[in-house]
Amino acid sequence: MKISSLKRLAAAGAVTLVAASPLLLLVGPSGAASKAKSVTTTTVAPTTTTTTYVNSTSSVYNTARQNAGTPNSDNVTTDPTTGAVTSYGDSAITYTIPSSSMVNTGEELFMQNCASCHGTQANGVPPAGTSGAYPNLIGLGPATIDFWITSGRMPAANPRSVQAERSKGKLTDQQAEEVAAWVNSLDPSYPGIPTPNLQIANVSDGSALFALNCAACHTIEGDGDALAASTYAPSLRNIPAFQVVEAIRTGPGNMPRFTGNLDDYQVNDIVKYVTTEIQHPNNPGGFGLGGLGPVAEGFVGLLLGVGLLALIGFWVGERE
Repeated sequence: MKISSLKRLAAAGAVTLVAASPLLLLVGPSGAASKAKSVTTTTVAPTTTTTTYVNSTSSVYNTARQNAGTPNSDNVTTDPTTGAVTSYGDSAITYTIPSSSMVNTGEELFMQNCASCHGTQANGVPPAGTSGAYPNLIGLGPATIDFWITSGRMPAANPRSVQAERSKGKLTDQQAEEVAAWVNSLDPSYPGIPTPNLQIANVSDGSALFALNCAACHTIEGDGDALAASTYAPSLRNIPAFQVVEAIRTGPGNMPRFTGNLDDYQVNDIVKYVTTEIQHPNNPGGFGLGGLGPVAEGFVGLLLGVGLLALIGFWVGERE
């Protein structure tokens, strides 16, 4: 065989290998696509004691990253009788699973306020309705249920609206937790209801993380902005800290769900920035003008600056 033929064969083999490399990355050495697993996981607490927990098979919040919203955290507390996780987290955020004592009351509240759309089994099948007509709540975890109720988006004033609007909640925070307890009892999952520890948060780091992960939709000032198909990213003004954590961890509506890419310490920093610099901005120059930047500043400059000069010019002309 000629040397030129050998070169052509070698080149063809190299092209084939390069073309197949993305497929090898996707399939892996075993020839099977990698899948997210929902299995029994071991968590080691700071005291070196080991706690075992099981994520729901339907849970979408499984993550291998430590301190990312699931019991794969520094601190895990379990019920000594049942072994079920009651709380978990770290020094930045503590997540609490609603008590089983709330389940009965939560079921009554759900039937009164939620079952007409989500169905008596919380599976999105309303009475005499069809499957998929409304969201299935099974396996979503307490934080998701708590966020939608405490933010006043649920029960929805108009279930057919493109995007549920934030409003004054129809249920109290206590009642929201009770509803979350019942829904979670149907298929225990995560994340739990968070309590951030803002005293240890870093505002500077939170500002950088917010600009990288949140400002594209909510704007750098947190005022929100329009998205596609008549949806919008809501304003972050007047939102309590725990709801900011819930939104980051559960991804309501069009918002992405941040689990494996942000740990609790980073989320805590973002919440600190939102609840201080965005909700209570410092305006050393005087008027904040809504934090709208050069548009508002330019408008004021034209209205007052040019307008004032025009009036002075008219006044001088009249005197002449």
